[in-house]
Amino acid sequence: MVKIPFAGFSCPTFANIARKRVVLKRVRPDQSCCGYCVVSCPFGVIDRRPSPLPDAGGAFKCTFCYDRQKSGLVPACAKVCPTESIVFGRLDDVRARGAERVQQLQQSGYNDAQLYDPTETSVRGIHAFFLILGEPEAYGLPPKPQIPTIYLKSAWTSAFATAIASIIATLLAFAFFQ
Repeated sequence: MVKIPFAGFSCPTFANIARKRVVLKRVRPDQSCCGYCVVSCPFGVIDRRPSPLPDAGGAFKCTFCYDRQKSGLVPACAKVCPTESIVFGRLDDVRARGAERVQQLQQSGYNDAQLYDPTETSVRGIHAFFLILGEPEAYGLPPKPQIPTIYLKSAWTSAFATAIASIIATLLAFAFFQ
């Protein structure tokens, strides 16, 4: 089952192409970019292109070399990494390899080694995870990332309650001050 990623889901013009919860690229870069995907990404990896660059104002992020993947190649970063720290492949295979490496590190005395893959939050796991030593904050990663849309129900409830209270206050004001 393919799930639409949070940033792709938030695009009102459907200008993003998504595959397996990853926003890969903008299908229609000529569309004006509202920036909803920028604020919807819980990791802050989508940004707006600054003015002097072509397509200024549009959203951008790493696409994991989508064009290379379509040709059966791995992303350039994984291909040229001299320490083979960047691994690309099937998510289950890479996750198993990461778990194995965490065990090796912990047996070697690195007890704070962990895979950063926040499955217990509303994000429910990520497509690119990291083997880290210590806390995620030390690497600029959010400790418990949340999809901003999880707050919509409480936001609409608050807005509705405020609207009802405003209507009642207005009616009372007209009733008592006539």
